[in-house]
Amino acid sequence: MSAAELVAAAERLAARAHAPYSGVRVGAVAEDARGILHGGVNVESGSLGLTLCAERAALARAVADGAAPLVAVGVGRADGAPIVPCGACRQLLHELAPAARVAHRAGDGEVRERAVAELLPEPFSLPPA
Repeated sequence: MSAAELVAAAERLAARAHAPYSGVRVGAVAEDARGILHGGVNVESGSLGLTLCAERAALARAVADGAAPLVAVGVGRADGAPIVPCGACRQLLHELAPAARVAHRAGDGEVRERAVAELLPEPFSLPPA
């Protein structure tokens, strides 16, 4: 899918988010090498630290679905406002989709596409086991 199509799919999916505290509904779709989309939405908790971001939900869904390597991730808000993955999501993208491109809506309203390494240039890594 194109970057714009990924973001549009994420924005549509965001309508399903559970965001009673912030009101910010976010969706994410992870596309695997077979072209299959794995979606997720943000799910807020009253204990804010337990809140799950849409990107991490989509990545977890891709793992649960046995996805082929992930090639792209689109992130979008239900209201079409700009959004980029948070630091925790960037780290998980590095671990589960290091070669993926990430599409999101920028501050000017345009869709931007970046490599995971551009979003997180110095990721945390554990030493080899």
